[in-house]
Amino acid sequence: MDTDAFLAEVRDANETALSRLGSSKSLYAFTGGELTASAVVAVSADVAHAAATALEAYGADASSDAAADAFGAFGALAAEHAASAPDLADDVGAREPHDAVDALAEYGDGSGASDAARLGAVVGYALVAKKLAEQSTGYFTGEADPQTASAFRSYGSDLEAKRDDVLDALADVVDGDDDHEAALDAASAVVQGAYEEYTASLEAMGVNPKPVC
Repeated sequence: MDTDAFLAEVRDANETALSRLGSSKSLYAFTGGELTASAVVAVSADVAHAAATALEAYGADASSDAAADAFGAFGALAAEHAASAPDLADDVGAREPHDAVDALAEYGDGSGASDAARLGAVVGYALVAKKLAEQSTGYFTGEADPQTASAFRSYGSDLEAKRDDVLDALADVVDGDDDHEAALDAASAVVQGAYEEYTASLEAMGVNPKPVC
C-alpha cells in the first residue's frame, strides 16, 4: 500500500471537515466558548486522554505485532500529553474523555474491527489532533506564552511522526481492497465525528460553523 496516497485519500475525502477543524473557531467550539489558557490545555489533554484509552484497548486486541507496536507507541504519546496538562496551565482539573473523538471507541472491544480499521481510525485521529495542536500553538503565541506554544508545536511534530509509524504499520497489515476500504472508512469516521462535535457545539452557542467569506 502506498502510505502517502492513502493519507492524501483521507485528506481529500474529509477536506471540508479538516479545513474547519483547523480554523480559528475550532478551539472556541471544543472549549465550549471558554477561550482561556486552562480551557485550551484541558481540551487538548482530554482529547489525548480519550485516544490513549482507546489505543490501549486496540493494542490489547491487536492481531499483528506491527499494529500492536503502533497502537502502543501512539497511545504512550497521547497519555504523556494528557498527563502534561498540569505543567502547562493552572486549574485544568481531572482528565475526562472528550466527545470530539468518541468515534475512536467505536472500534474498540467488542466491535470486531480489524487491525486495518483501527490503524485507519488512528490516522484520522492524528489529523484531528494535529489541527488542534496547531490552533493551540497559535493561541499561546497570541497570548505571548512562547513556552506553552513551543510545547504544543513539539506535540504536533510528535503526532506527525507517530502518524507516519501508524501508516507504516497499516501498509504491513493491509491485504487487499477490503482492508484498504476499512481503514479509509475508519479514518473518515473519526474525522467526521470530530467535525460533527465541532458543528454541534458552535450551533448550540448560536455560532455559524461555516467560515465567514
